[in-house]
Amino acid sequence: MVAPATDQVAATFGITSDVMIALTTSIFVLAYAFGPLFLGPLSEIYGRSRVLQLANLWYLAWNLGCGFAQTESQLLAFRFLAGLGGSAPLAIGGGVLGDCWRAEERGQAVALYSLAPLLGPVLGPVAGGWIAERSTWRWVFWSTSIVDGIIQILGVFFLQETFAPLLLERKAEKIRKSMDSEKGPHKDIRTVFESQDRTWQQIMRKSLIRPFALFAHEPIVQLLGVYMAYLYGTLYLFLTTIPTIFEGKYHQRVGISGLNYIALGVGLTGASQINARSLDKVYVYLKNRNGGVGRPEFRLPAMFPGTLLLPIGCLITGWSVQAEVHWIVPDIGIALVGAGTILNFQCIQTYVVDTFTLHAASALAAVSCLRSLAGFGFPLFAPVMYDKLGFGWGDTILAGAAIVIGCPAPWIFWHYGERIRNSSRYAK
Repeated sequence: MVAPATDQVAATFGITSDVMIALTTSIFVLAYAFGPLFLGPLSEIYGRSRVLQLANLWYLAWNLGCGFAQTESQLLAFRFLAGLGGSAPLAIGGGVLGDCWRAEERGQAVALYSLAPLLGPVLGPVAGGWIAERSTWRWVFWSTSIVDGIIQILGVFFLQETFAPLLLERKAEKIRKSMDSEKGPHKDIRTVFESQDRTWQQIMRKSLIRPFALFAHEPIVQLLGVYMAYLYGTLYLFLTTIPTIFEGKYHQRVGISGLNYIALGVGLTGASQINARSLDKVYVYLKNRNGGVGRPEFRLPAMFPGTLLLPIGCLITGWSVQAEVHWIVPDIGIALVGAGTILNFQCIQTYVVDTFTLHAASALAAVSCLRSLAGFGFPLFAPVMYDKLGFGWGDTILAGAAIVIGCPAPWIFWHYGERIRNSSRYAK
């Protein structure tokens, strides 16, 4: 939401550097690289619900503080700290879906879930643009804090625990307390996830190390992490340059310029809805053809059109802006970028959850680390790139990188994914 208001922020604090102006938006995403590495494992120790709610309170406090920031340094620090709490749903949400749905049902759930963190940055700037135009940038933060307070209250009543090992531990503890030694011999009650020497210290050590171990030793996490990094970086680059395009090239007011984010939302939502309805059907069809045995690779077919739509969208956007044709043409390109991004995102997230079901939160945390670093870094070099190359050649470079990085990815995992998974110590 702060992206359309960055000019107001710059005027308030006397910021003149384009990099620093972009940093006020993207530093929030930098925290996404670090928060999931700890919040994901903590949810596998203390449960999903407890970690989500505490992280949300942390976000609420620091996001509220952003609205009261008196200096540039305070704003950047508060934005980063708010991002740590805000990263919890990204770290834990996939794990919750893995807890609740079978593989045959999980695709639609993950597809709908993965739309939210991408659609939010689309709807946010639309609202943020009008808030900035009619009020002040501080209300960008205060308004989101009000909504988040309502969400926090709802979470206290409706957000239930889903992590199986913790639920079984609670059940075992309840049975232990109910046992009467006078009525029969003592029985050692343990869950299938416990061992004789299991301690909280050991659980903590293993769980906090797991995301780093997954990233260091799992080729699946490494390869998908690199591709998701490029996707996320490109998406955030577009998010931060849309105001530059439509205010600078097409001379639209801040509020009207923010409406162009709807094009990205149309691409994200349209492709997501189609994929949500087909992801599980394709999985079940391929499973039946495979003798009733499902494989995570059956989540990948939608990646093939996704890897093509993204570079096509980049080329249409870049060269139409360069030629200053009617604004609807770059909006069409932006919509295709959104469609390609969400198709790849949904397939990758579902593939990771299916592959590392019990440790899905840690696996998603490892995959999201690189992507969040890219989401932080791409907008910082965007002003220099477009200033030197123009929008046409700048987006051509993005399209070329998307082809080189993205197009081989679904083919590699379709043909070699099972062999890679069989060599994994966590994909059981």
